[in-house]
Amino acid sequence: MSPSDLIPLLPFIGIGFAAQLVDGALGMAFGVINSTLLMSAMGVPPAAASASVHAVETFTSAASGISHTLHRNVDWKLFLRLMIPGVIGGAIGAYLLSNIDASVARPFVMAYLAAIGLYLLYRAWHGEHEHRPPRFVEPLGLAGGFLDAAGGGGWGPVVTSNLLVQGTSPRKTVGTVNTAEFFLTATISATFLSTLGWEAFTWQTIGILIGGLAAAPFGAVLVKRLSARKLMGFVGALLVITCGFSIYQALA
Repeated sequence: MSPSDLIPLLPFIGIGFAAQLVDGALGMAFGVINSTLLMSAMGVPPAAASASVHAVETFTSAASGISHTLHRNVDWKLFLRLMIPGVIGGAIGAYLLSNIDASVARPFVMAYLAAIGLYLLYRAWHGEHEHRPPRFVEPLGLAGGFLDAAGGGGWGPVVTSNLLVQGTSPRKTVGTVNTAEFFLTATISATFLSTLGWEAFTWQTIGILIGGLAAAPFGAVLVKRLSARKLMGFVGALLVITCGFSIYQALA
């Protein structure tokens, strides 16, 4: 690849870097940002966009997970409770998206997540985060994995936000959700590869991959230094903004 070949990739490198920085620090948005870009700006079909993003996330989530592990941001008991059902849900969602249009429910899911975002903003504004052990974990992992594959993104918004509502530590939640995401994205990518073939992966993914890998180590540092209240506020604001935009696109 010559230097001139990299010029068209620069916007995607920038998007990949910004998306992974946000995802590593807040536990969400990499898939949502990149899937929206590929489908709306580049006209990539939903299945191919989801396949491309998850192929990149296999590498960026691995780098992010290693970084979170080194910074001790991972709750390993919670990790196992999320990862196993998440992988099952991801495989089912990827298979369905490869064969049917599963995007009908997306506006309703986005509306639900926007409401969760508003609640998190309220919690962050009115007081400190009260830590409690989560009770609703395995079904949450299953739903998050399914929606992530079927919608081109959603593991972070669904799982991170709902765990925070249940009272988990923001730092441990973000680190654990990011680390579990590697196994989810690897499963989804393998499922897409077996059903769609290599033609599902677009060349834009190279730029997103470069930017995402460059940003992966920084997210774990940010989440370790931000207070629980600020993290919860940032997560809530990001949910409201991204979900509001998705709803606008669906209704426009």
